[in-house]
Amino acid sequence: MNRRPLLSFTICWIAGSSAGCLFAGHKLLIYIACCLLLVAIWAVSRGIRWRTAAVFGLALAAAALYWEWNEARNVSLLPEALGKPANELNEIYVTAAGVITSPVERDGDRVDFTLKLSRIGLDQPGGQAIDAAGERVAVQIRLQAESEIAVAAGWQRGDTVVIEGELEQPQAARNFGGFDYRAYLLTQKIHWLLKGEGTASITAEPPASWQPSGILRWSDEVRALLGAEMDRIFHEPHAGYMKGLVIGIQKDLDPETFKQFSQLGLTHILAISGMHVAVYVGVILFILRRCRVTRETAITITLLLVPVYVLLSGAGPSIVRAGLMSMIALLAARLGLLKDGMNILAASALLMLVWNPYLLVSVSFQLSFLVTAGLMVYTPLAAPLFRRLPRWLGSTVSVTLIAQLVSFPLTIYYFNQFSLLSFFANLLLVPVITFLVLPLGTLTLLLGQFWNAAALAVARFAEFLNSVMFAGVERVNRFSAGVLIWASPSLLWICVYYALLYGVLYILKRRMEVKLAPQYMEDETRPLSELEHPGDDSRRHPGGRSGGALSPHQPFPTPGSFRWSGPAAVLCAAGMALLLYRGYYPEGLSGGTGAISYLDVGQGDSILITTPEGAHILVDGGGTVSFVDREEWRIRRSPFEVGAKTLLPLLKQRGIHRLDAVILTHGDQDHAGGLQAVLEGMPVSALLFNGTLTGTEAYGELMDMALAKGVRMYAVQQGQMLAPDDETRLFFLWPEPQENSHTLFNEVEDQNHESVVFRLEMNGHSFLFTGDMDEAAEEGIIQAGLQFGIGESGPIDVLKVAHHGSKTATSAAWLKFWNPAAAVISAGVNNLYGHPNAGVLERLSDSAAAVYRTDLQGEIQLRVRKEEVRVRHKL
Repeated sequence: MNRRPLLSFTICWIAGSSAGCLFAGHKLLIYIACCLLLVAIWAVSRGIRWRTAAVFGLALAAAALYWEWNEARNVSLLPEALGKPANELNEIYVTAAGVITSPVERDGDRVDFTLKLSRIGLDQPGGQAIDAAGERVAVQIRLQAESEIAVAAGWQRGDTVVIEGELEQPQAARNFGGFDYRAYLLTQKIHWLLKGEGTASITAEPPASWQPSGILRWSDEVRALLGAEMDRIFHEPHAGYMKGLVIGIQKDLDPETFKQFSQLGLTHILAISGMHVAVYVGVILFILRRCRVTRETAITITLLLVPVYVLLSGAGPSIVRAGLMSMIALLAARLGLLKDGMNILAASALLMLVWNPYLLVSVSFQLSFLVTAGLMVYTPLAAPLFRRLPRWLGSTVSVTLIAQLVSFPLTIYYFNQFSLLSFFANLLLVPVITFLVLPLGTLTLLLGQFWNAAALAVARFAEFLNSVMFAGVERVNRFSAGVLIWASPSLLWICVYYALLYGVLYILKRRMEVKLAPQYMEDETRPLSELEHPGDDSRRHPGGRSGGALSPHQPFPTPGSFRWSGPAAVLCAAGMALLLYRGYYPEGLSGGTGAISYLDVGQGDSILITTPEGAHILVDGGGTVSFVDREEWRIRRSPFEVGAKTLLPLLKQRGIHRLDAVILTHGDQDHAGGLQAVLEGMPVSALLFNGTLTGTEAYGELMDMALAKGVRMYAVQQGQMLAPDDETRLFFLWPEPQENSHTLFNEVEDQNHESVVFRLEMNGHSFLFTGDMDEAAEEGIIQAGLQFGIGESGPIDVLKVAHHGSKTATSAAWLKFWNPAAAVISAGVNNLYGHPNAGVLERLSDSAAAVYRTDLQGEIQLRVRKEEVRVRHKL
């Protein structure tokens, strides 16, 4: 605290902001009191003056109050302005006027931007426009014709617009651990979506005079021109990749390329960050020095040019952090102040959090600052471990290793996977991209202005390098066993990880120092001229840090004191990692408890069964249904698909490393469509299905994927049974057995009748799963049950209502046969089919079954203990 007061002040500010973010009410007061107590204990133990400690304590409390103040202001004023409660404003039509405050982005047939409202009124007779107090809304315009693309391309930041559209609340998370779009927009101070149809719903006019925001407008225009130049010089997919690498435009990046890089932990390469700023600053300083500009003048010019690069790169949190650090460092070099890297980092973080405290919850902000701080703290500890390597190689290896170790907890927290090959991929590719591909991409932009032939030649060479890298990344990613899936860890686990990592590296560094000490040389006849001295170490380690020998002021360690400490620390780290990697059990579950999660995948079915002994069975995978073939211009680069955007992330977030079985009840798209992404992204042991084909292209691709992945496939029939563990049995009740095995794998258009139906017995409780079965199948099961006792009859604990509550199933006879205590209906919000049917709901009410619906309650989760079944739902 005495040596780095700014760093200590910033740490206290972050701790206070974190308290405000995580807690409220009396919990917040308790947390702040505990933190203040820790500050006091630290001050007393270190002999820090009470005034200094008081400043740090005030920083902690002030940060928490500052967060609470921003939270109190971050509320929507539209309900009060329009005189209606928020729930009545949802899905009503309004006319809004305001100014565009973000870049206008188009993806397929959708245009997005942020609007700062000036006036808003209800779109109804007698509706008057009311002052909207500058509230921001996210605007989504659905283009109706290809000709409207040119009109939308003319909209820019700073334009004054009037929009007629539907006001809608953002969607909250509908599954436990799912992405919360509403909470995300709250961090952007946005509370409403405004959706318009076609360019006819909006009129836009450029600003009448120049305003300070015109700088951002100019930045958008220049970025658009640079992006167009990249499109002209490079072929796809290289154009989108180079735009992301050089100028930070990622919207045109090929989704498959991003997916491949993401799996190997290389996405940081595709984002403008400190690497780009360092190269940019280094090149400017080099050029100015060659032009014989004085050191002070060169620093001043570079200091003024850094903000220009930050604006042209998109001004994301990581680039703002790097830009601020560069500007502070250049200013410090100019004035001879604040030359410590950690203080510069702390100053940047403090400025950004005071400007916008919600940056604290930004993934980009967290990764950028943590990795930078980790490199400063841990690299000096790791450098001596690679002292035998050449200096350039040892430095590269230590920096790459530390970057991977430091980013690991946040990577698994947010993305739930980590590649074992990520270290080697970063070690090999980052230098090539930083010092070769990035400069080549920048050079093509410069050459393209006055020497087109040379620009094209350089672009072809860059494309060759990119193609080699893309092919290498794709080949490495084929080793799917190298990608490990992790559950999201707790904040406590992350803190313990960083502390333990520091301890392990510190111990290993000290043990290395013991071995290098002259008093403990193994070869005592070694010439004195070959001994390492503290002064010699500066030749091996940048900055003159002691890495291989003891300084005269260091207490001399004895070998015996470190004999067991190193292995013990390594074993603790391995034990912690293995504990996390065991897998996922829903909150509140313990050994011997099973779980059934009826996931909310919109208009479709997907159910996750976790048995008492930890086996995972997925029943159906949902799927996005498309009713018409979309025109090419409407297709988005990364369209929403339930399997890739909802189901697979949920499975990974819950730490599921492998699915022991996938049961596909039938081949309809709203049940089978999402399984394609699941098979691609996660090991699956077995696929159980009804033994028929649909004849559709999507279903054929799913079966091809299962075969390519080596998934064992089984056609299940009435009378079969599956036993995942001692407490779990699955009795298959439908489809009927086929007399001739050759009739299997026929194409069947009506898949509903052939749906797989099974009864699950777990911990002494019964659950029925029905797919999209119809009344004819219900009658067949009832007859077989009465005649042969297949699966036995009711009562059962929970019935999954067939076909999303359609009137084609769930007859009174069916309910009487099973007598369920509760029923679950999986249906999409405001779906076009009118599910669930009013008659079905009436029959369920008559049977006295408790009804749970995903369209109303989100994910519905059952915790199955031997003594009871407990229910909870997300909404």
